[in-house]
Amino acid sequence: MEVEGQDTAINITVKFSGRSIPISVSLDSTIKDVKSLLQPLTNVLPRGQKLIFKGKLLVDGMTLRESEVTNGAKVMLMASQGLHQGDGPILKDAKTRPISRANTSSNKTVNEKIGVLFDKNRVERWKVTGVIGLAECNLKAIPEEVWTCGPSTRVLDISNNFILDVPAQIGCLSSMQKFLLNGNGMLDECIKWKGLTSLKHLTVLSVSHNSLSTLPSELGALCSLRQLHVSNNKLSSLPMEIGLLTQLEVLKVNNNRISNVPMCIGDCSSLAEVDLSSNLLTDLPVTFGDLLNLKALHLGNNGLKSLPSTIFKMCLQLSTLDLHNTEITMDVLRQVYSPTSCVLSYPGHCCLMT
Repeated sequence: MEVEGQDTAINITVKFSGRSIPISVSLDSTIKDVKSLLQPLTNVLPRGQKLIFKGKLLVDGMTLRESEVTNGAKVMLMASQGLHQGDGPILKDAKTRPISRANTSSNKTVNEKIGVLFDKNRVERWKVTGVIGLAECNLKAIPEEVWTCGPSTRVLDISNNFILDVPAQIGCLSSMQKFLLNGNGMLDECIKWKGLTSLKHLTVLSVSHNSLSTLPSELGALCSLRQLHVSNNKLSSLPMEIGLLTQLEVLKVNNNRISNVPMCIGDCSSLAEVDLSSNLLTDLPVTFGDLLNLKALHLGNNGLKSLPSTIFKMCLQLSTLDLHNTEITMDVLRQVYSPTSCVLSYPGHCCLMT
């Protein structure tokens, strides 16, 4: 990382967590400037950084020249626990159940008969209740019996299995309202999203704790969606089509790698709760102010230094604002904004600002 146009630029090496990070910076840069330069390289917020040179703690307000840091110097970076932007994906392994292989041949025959009866009974139960519960069943594929339930299906829960394929056939469950497939280790290609576009009554979609890196444009076709849970994946962005989800009330995308939010987020006029914590955000679009129904906004563990003033001017129902481990301090908010009454959450305390 270089700072161009500086006649007094020097090269230094920052030692951090077993890594050597080379940077080029002006001798007249302050230690605080160096910390800002290191933020995107380390994901450690500036106020969580301690820079040490020759056994001495470097002071924010002093320049490198004043600190006697010279060309070729090696500086150690120590990070305060918790003051990181973007904790990264925390993948929840699908739970497994031990499979007994000690059955005798007679027991196996009995078990097979019971299994056939059970399968028949459970399909009938699924059709009557509309609820297909298959969480934590060690499944590698969606059972064929599921498709026989067709439009009678209201809820399908296949969470915490090993399922790596959601076929286009999912569209035959045309009346489904809730689809839960958390914790399967799914990659982008595992979900045939075109099949999901037939689910016009779907209100809850939860794909948290997987390995998704993108959300496709087909997401915008889920016009009845009210809750979208995609936390703990590897998402780097949100699709522009998210603005088409005008009925969306809850959006949870925490613990991903998102660096920016599209302007069209303001079109999601029904949003009441948004969780963007533990990502790589450095700013928010001004269109957040268009979310007039917003009540809770979680932004902890990001690189944010400020918020759009439109949030405080327009989001009059906002009651909870979580800013844990960001660069936004209470003093910054008091000096720059005149917030409506809302609970501001910081490490160790919450307070009500009016």
